[in-house]
Amino acid sequence: MKKFEVNGHEPSFLPEGEWKLVWADEFDGTELDRSKWDFRLNFWGKPFDAYTDQGIVLDGKSHIELHRTERNGCYVSPQLQTGSNSFDVPKSGTDNPWGQDEIWPLGILEEPKFVHRYGYYECRCKFQKDPETMWSAFWTQSPTIGARFEPEWCGIESDIMECFRVGKATTGNIMGGYGKQFREEGRVSYDLNDTEDGWHYFGMNWQPEGYTFYCDGKEVSRADKHVSHVPQFILLTTEVQGYRKSVPNIISGDFVDDAFIVDFVRVFDKVR
Repeated sequence: MKKFEVNGHEPSFLPEGEWKLVWADEFDGTELDRSKWDFRLNFWGKPFDAYTDQGIVLDGKSHIELHRTERNGCYVSPQLQTGSNSFDVPKSGTDNPWGQDEIWPLGILEEPKFVHRYGYYECRCKFQKDPETMWSAFWTQSPTIGARFEPEWCGIESDIMECFRVGKATTGNIMGGYGKQFREEGRVSYDLNDTEDGWHYFGMNWQPEGYTFYCDGKEVSRADKHVSHVPQFILLTTEVQGYRKSVPNIISGDFVDDAFIVDFVRVFDKVR
């Protein structure tokens, strides 16, 4: 890996070759840049109780904090995305052209903030401290995952990093959507080595021939059987453990704040 200097910010560490920066958020200032990010608030076509547009803090030192917060006695957490899934869009509340909302209950797709195909995707982050009720992730997803038999042409989910437990990370791809055709490739879990300042780097080199995943400058996984050839969007997310099986976890005792902290997200294209 080689260092790529960014004026006034921590450097990137890139695979060998020539690269150019095509998109980034350094999280400068104290307000979220809404020209780059939206909130994911829906799940399978309905507003979802565990998601929120609250809990985002920019500390004025070029970091964003995604905090777990409380709503109606439950933990909730924010999910940031630069695009959206077609199957998550809720009904718009207006009749479709045929007056048949009951059989075409589809909302309006919003224009994505950023979708991209191929490149090197990187973030620098610190993790939440609670190993029981919160996990965090940096990933890309296709708006149409699972919509075709060939994942190459409807896209996949690439988990550049998921942190389910303190001190461990998971990396790899999901193809075929989230039903019976679900399958995985290059998906591994590994221990995180301590760093002097607590920050970690995670990266994915996505090229037409395959994927290489990195943690702190070291390769951790590869995948090359099903490569997405369609643009995908970026997500920075926190989630409440167990929410997919039941309602979000009820708080017992005092509420404990916790946060996933990100220094930057950057996307580079390889100069061919």
